[in-house]
Amino acid sequence: MVRLGILILTALLSVLCNVKIMAQAPVDSVADGEPELRVSVVTCYPGPEIYQLYGHVAIRVRCADNDIVYNYGIFDFKEPNFVYRFVKGTANYMLAACPFDRFMWDYMVRQSKVVEQQLNISRETAMEITGRLEENALPENRSYKYDYIKDNCATRPRDIIEQVIGETLTYAVPEDSVFTFRKIMQSYESHYPWQSFGIALALGGTLDKPIPYRDTFFAPLYLMKALAGATYVNGDGMRVPLVCETDVILPGADEGSILEKTPAIQTPLAFALFILLITVGVTLYSVKNNRVMRGFDAVIFSLYGIAGCIIYFLIFFSDHAATSPNLVGLWLNPFYFIPVILYFIKGSQKFLYCYQYINFALLLVLVLGGWCLPQYWDIAFYPLILALMARQLNYIIYYRKNEN
Repeated sequence: MVRLGILILTALLSVLCNVKIMAQAPVDSVADGEPELRVSVVTCYPGPEIYQLYGHVAIRVRCADNDIVYNYGIFDFKEPNFVYRFVKGTANYMLAACPFDRFMWDYMVRQSKVVEQQLNISRETAMEITGRLEENALPENRSYKYDYIKDNCATRPRDIIEQVIGETLTYAVPEDSVFTFRKIMQSYESHYPWQSFGIALALGGTLDKPIPYRDTFFAPLYLMKALAGATYVNGDGMRVPLVCETDVILPGADEGSILEKTPAIQTPLAFALFILLITVGVTLYSVKNNRVMRGFDAVIFSLYGIAGCIIYFLIFFSDHAATSPNLVGLWLNPFYFIPVILYFIKGSQKFLYCYQYINFALLLVLVLGGWCLPQYWDIAFYPLILALMARQLNYIIYYRKNEN
């Protein structure tokens, strides 16, 4: 009953907000007898799910009795091999048009803030934007190859607005600001450490390079802020603001309807420290008893090898812009299957010793110099690397004791 009451109250607030908007800017006829056509950018604040974490953008078109939203964020999870194609960078997203009320329902349910920015454009410009959206929404045109930093639900509306308005459109670039994809993404991930850890593993140094201000618009809230300060030269030769009116059409928290902060005991760092603690304990026992725990090592190295296969697939085969180059591949790679195989081949001890020795030295360099690498290094990486080094050191000590 409480949840139902909240939903009803949210719906009433939304209706009141929309009534206010209609009272301020009624949809009536302009001087030439044509019904007014209004185009707006609708920005939805972050939601609790991972795919909602950065927010969302759509374009709203209103004319007389029509109130349509054009949404570039549609995907079909049931599409054959969707997960594989998403990882490879060949997943298709779609543009779909739907009534505004239907679009808003999901945000009303989860109580996410929604802001509308009405564009300060002529009817002819609005018609051209609408025409392009209608053409792109046709079945033969609606699909596009999604990329989360280069081609997504926010960059598509940006591109259409820029193409129609032309080169006179300028943004107010913040002074003394250095932007990177990584910093922007991390600003949304404080309550989602596993999401941040996964991105640190899968996405490489491209995210850490300074980017132009325009590239920050892949994040919906950054696009909203940029549009608020944008100007262009209109048909009368005057430089005017791009946005003429901004309305909060659904109230909510500025940080969005995100989840509670993850407890420290459930973070990737806690998991990595747990793995390190177990591995160090096994290593101390092995060294004390002059043993090599082949079964334990087979499990550990196999898990790292499987993870390494995923990283190398992203580096060498994915079409996503940010997966290569990736220095994580220096310590997380498929080569950990080598000791798993050599442990059980007679006469391979010397070769295995050389492999473990060289890899141990490489990991030591990464641990000591990780802070100066040109790529973000998650703190949870260090316990995971040290766990590998402990098992490699175990074999190095064992081999030298029993070399003869």
